[in-house]
Amino acid sequence: MNEQTEKRLRSLRLGWIRENLDQETAEAARKNRSHQELVERLIEGECDARHNRAVERLLRQAKLPSRASLGSFDFTIPEEINADHVRHLFKLGFIEANANVVFIGTVGVGKTHLATALAAAACEARKKTLFTPAAAMINDLVEAQQQKNLTQALKRYLKPELLVVDELGYLPVDKLGAELLFQILAGRYEKASTIITTNRAYRDWNKTFADDNAMTSAVLDRVIHHCETVVIKGPSVRGRKPQTQI
Repeated sequence: MNEQTEKRLRSLRLGWIRENLDQETAEAARKNRSHQELVERLIEGECDARHNRAVERLLRQAKLPSRASLGSFDFTIPEEINADHVRHLFKLGFIEANANVVFIGTVGVGKTHLATALAAAACEARKKTLFTPAAAMINDLVEAQQQKNLTQALKRYLKPELLVVDELGYLPVDKLGAELLFQILAGRYEKASTIITTNRAYRDWNKTFADDNAMTSAVLDRVIHHCETVVIKGPSVRGRKPQTQI
């Protein structure tokens, strides 16, 4: 590759082609590939490289707690789980439909693992994603309100195409926290998808929303209207599989 070609490829930000042009050209000559085949391989390589970089950037921005995957989830451990339903979720149709997913189960049954794996799959599909523990999000919003920066903070959780709210209901939420959480769930209703993991059945969600039955009813109306609910029952897998991140 001459210096002028390298400069032009650099200015066009065709990094993969710049790094692989000589190798691909030599290989094309050895294997008697046509010019069209060579060009197609160069374009494919550049596209793949850009896709991989974009996915890695989205994964970093998503702030996932681990790189969990569907393949690393052991469906034989839970006593009750609809495996076909879970696998269907990984087609990501719920994101296109701006629908929600709620994983309900006790501690350690794999709710966070599956939610994280779905978030990673969404990143692979080039969907802007954010993972947050419910308590951390509420604390962030409360602090933002105190600093008179709530509007900007709300955008942080309303903007992603997929928001994962982990461990909803594990810690008590006061009325202000419940109201702020409601703003997020209501603001995303029919506009973007939300995944929620919780240890509480829907009938007990009023405990999460400061025992405010009216607010709880409004939240449930928005969450459940377009929703895939996955109930997982069984023993905690923590301690049984040290290398599996739940």
